[in-house]
This record gives sequence, structure tokens and C-alpha cells, in this order.
Amino acid sequence: MGFAINTNNDALNTYRNLTGVQNSLSKSLEKLSSGLRINQAGDDAAGLTISTQLASQVSGLQQASRNAQDGTSLVQTADGALTQAQSILNRMRDLAVQAGNDSNSPAARTAIQSEATSLTAELARIGSSVNFNGQNLLDGTTPTFKFQVGADGNSQSQIAVDLSSSNLVSIASKLNVGGSGTSLATTDVAGKTLVFTSTNNTTGAVNTSAKITVPASSTTTGYTDLQKTQDAVSALNGNSAFSANFSASVYSTTAAGVTTYSVAVTAKDGGAVTQTSAATPTGTQATLTGAAASNVGKLAFDSAESAQASIIAIDAQIAAVSTARANIGAIENRFNNVVSTISTSVTNLTAAKSRITDVDMAQEMVNYTRANVLSQAGTAMLAQANSLPQLALKLLG
Repeated sequence: MGFAINTNNDALNTYRNLTGVQNSLSKSLEKLSSGLRINQAGDDAAGLTISTQLASQVSGLQQASRNAQDGTSLVQTADGALTQAQSILNRMRDLAVQAGNDSNSPAARTAIQSEATSLTAELARIGSSVNFNGQNLLDGTTPTFKFQVGADGNSQSQIAVDLSSSNLVSIASKLNVGGSGTSLATTDVAGKTLVFTSTNNTTGAVNTSAKITVPASSTTTGYTDLQKTQDAVSALNGNSAFSANFSASVYSTTAAGVTTYSVAVTAKDGGAVTQTSAATPTGTQATLTGAAASNVGKLAFDSAESAQASIIAIDAQIAAVSTARANIGAIENRFNNVVSTISTSVTNLTAAKSRITDVDMAQEMVNYTRANVLSQAGTAMLAQANSLPQLALKLLG
């Protein structure tokens, strides 16, 4: 190669290498000072896309965990009120049992009625006043609460809390004023296989029970019509296929001094019971026409018979509250599991993001040291390369 002055190839090559080393040194300083491997899109375009998605998912899951904890707080608030309601109903049942004795004077029965009425009013007050963040829980105004417990926008990321069966205002109303339902003769219920259907007047929802076989009443001498009716009512309420959507009560009417007992059926969602059918021995369905029944389940303590009917009515509501509490307990456990699962997911996703975005400090210090040494050496060599053209002066001497 010739000896040129205008173009110093050695200096240019040294400068090119030094520029690359300086860029590497700058990158190492940036990574070491931030602790991140990816500081701008050019550092790792694919890694940046993945890490951004992971960061969004982690942030969403953390908020979902807080949502689930809010859900736990809500159902715990509802359960606390239902616990008190159950205590009230138990006390009302004790009063009904006490009123079942004919040793009670009219004044004693009046006192029992007064306390039961007061307890029913308190039951309604609890239902109307219990709220979470300004939203009533137990009065039926908001039967379902939805909670976002996942980071995605699909149905699997939501949990619905159904409090429709926890309507204390409705329970108190049934015990105080009485609901409306369909009255069926005990002979049409006892010993028959039945199917119940109801239609909600507001939502149009249709509920149909499975076939229910009600045991025949005892034929023992002295077994009264009331006792036969009570047996039928207990058998219906004790059937999960029936009690999921319906409630049975002893219903009585008095005409010309004669009291007739029948089975009153009401729908828990407030719908009208539109048909009751029974399978005949040949297997066909025979439609039963029931009469309208008013004040179904209303508590009365003026006689031993009324007290027994009240016990059955209260038992039905105690069972309803117990079922509601069981559902709430299951939802609470579900929320707790959600929080635990989210915690594990956040830990694993954060670790995955860290492996993509966080710099390995030890490795980067090795790179920095190497680049620093090469930078100093390159600077020294560039100075030497720049001094080489000065050798041409010796040719002039």
C-alpha cells in the first residue's frame, strides 16, 4: 500500500472500531443505570412486545385481586346480616312452639304475637338497611352483583354473585302480610307424583321442578287433616328439586265454623304458580286446578293449630336463609381461591417479564469492562494513527 497523506486509512479504521466500542459502552452504561435490558424498542423489538403484554396482564391481575377482595367483603357483609336474621327467625320459631300450648291465655298469645310482629319488622329493617358502598344487598333491588376477577374481557374473568335468595324484605313480608300462591287440596298432593311450574310476571322466567313423589299421609286413627297437610308440606319443602324455586305452606280457610286445610305453593321469585300436574297410575299427566291463596305463610298464634302452621312457615324461611348463607359461603370460598390463584399467576408472570426486560448485572458489567478497556485502547491507537502522516516530513529532510 502506498504512503498517502490525504487519506489516513489506519485512522479511519481505528475511528470506526472506536465508534462501535463507544456505542457498546454507552449501551452498557444505559442498562447498568436503569437495570433494564430493554430501554428502547431497538434493544429488542419482539421482547418489548411480549414484556408489554405481560406487564398489562400483571397490572390487570393485581386489580382483579383487589376486585375479588371487594367481593369477599360484600358477601361477608351479607352473611353477617343473614346470621342475625337467622337468629331472629329461630327466636320466632321458639315463640311459635311456645304458642302451640293451649295452656297459654289470650293475653299470653297476644304478647307472643306482639313480639313476633316486632321481630318481623326488625327482619324487614335489616333487609332494607344492609348495604355495601351504598348498594343495598338484601332487599332484592340488586339481585346479582358481577365482579371482574380476571385480566381479560371474557366471561371466565367474571364471577356473578346471586343474592336473589337473600331477600330479607320479601321473607319478612311473607311472614307478616303473607304472600299469594296456589292452594291445592291435600288429597291432590299426598301420595302423588307432582310437577310444579311458575312464571315470573316481571322477567317472564319459567321455573319447572323435577317430578316429586310426595309420600301418602298416615292412616292411623286420630291423624287429623292438619297433620296430613303438614306431612305433605314437609315432604315438599324437604325436596331439593322443589325447594330450589318453590315453597310450600299450610293454608287454612274457615267457613261455617269448619276449617279446611290445604297445601299452598308459592314461587320464590314472586312468580305465579300456573300449573301443578300429577302422574296417574297409568303414567299420564292430569292437570290440577288450584285455588288462589292469600296471606300464605302469615304468622298467627291465636290457637294451637295456627301456631303449628306458623312453625312450618318459619321453618320454610329458616331453610331459605340457610340456603342463602350456604351459597354465600361457597362464593366467599371461591373469591378466596381466586385471590390465591391470582397471587401465584402474578408471581410467575412477573418472573417471566423479568427474564425478558431485566438486565443481568454481572454479565453487563463484563461487557462494560470490556468496552471500557477497548475504548481506552482505541483512543490511544487513534492518536497513534493520526501521527503516522507526520512521518512524511522526514522524506523532505
